[in-house]
Amino acid sequence: MNSAVQRDYNRETEVVKSRIVNYWSARSDSFMAQREEELQSGQRQIWARELLSHLQGKTGLRILDVGCGCGFFSLLLAESGHHVTGIDLTEDMVLHSRELARQHGIQAEFFQMDAECPAFPDETFDVVVSRNLTWTLPHPERAYRQWLRILKPGGILLNYDAEHARYHLSSGLEGEKAHEMLSRGQMDECLEIYGMLPISGWKRPGWDVFFLRQSGCSRVEADTQIGKRLFLQDDQFRTPYPVFRIRAVKNGTVPV
Repeated sequence: MNSAVQRDYNRETEVVKSRIVNYWSARSDSFMAQREEELQSGQRQIWARELLSHLQGKTGLRILDVGCGCGFFSLLLAESGHHVTGIDLTEDMVLHSRELARQHGIQAEFFQMDAECPAFPDETFDVVVSRNLTWTLPHPERAYRQWLRILKPGGILLNYDAEHARYHLSSGLEGEKAHEMLSRGQMDECLEIYGMLPISGWKRPGWDVFFLRQSGCSRVEADTQIGKRLFLQDDQFRTPYPVFRIRAVKNGTVPV
């Protein structure tokens, strides 16, 4: 890629990321309210059981929550005895994460950081977790490479996501309980962002599984039925279309 093309590529990426940050900044207060309600709901225990089921009963693991939002996963893992770091591209989300952790007396670290360029040394973490993030990334392949770089050999990657764009571009965001707090303008902006991201048109989780297998992972699995076990109630926390979980182990010896 020559320098002029690289500059255009970088400029386009910055435009997309700026719109993503602005979108989630505008949603951060209502998102915080939803996460507070989720922590008070039965979903808290369902998610805790799901996450901890992959950690073999161990405590004291170093875990990175990528795209932590308001810190829901971070809090569940930290209160179970793990050393958790959460990162998010949006400053308002990071501030809310710290606030929520203080409210619940949870010790965790939160930083504003790009999921595609996490500033951690190689092999820092035992586990990397993510929820509803990869659909927002301009370069998910770069993000996956970076997450594997900072994972220890034998470390686990857990990614929970869905083909949000495929569903919403055909059906819209109206009528979903999770989006009742969104304005018309926010819904329109979300749909426009979908259209700016290449991942919106990729077949998932097949693409993710293929890429991770090609990137040095073993035991790469995609569970496309996980939503049926995670969302037992028809409430604001339920995703009304298929959710998937990707679990991958970085090649090498354990720690996890």
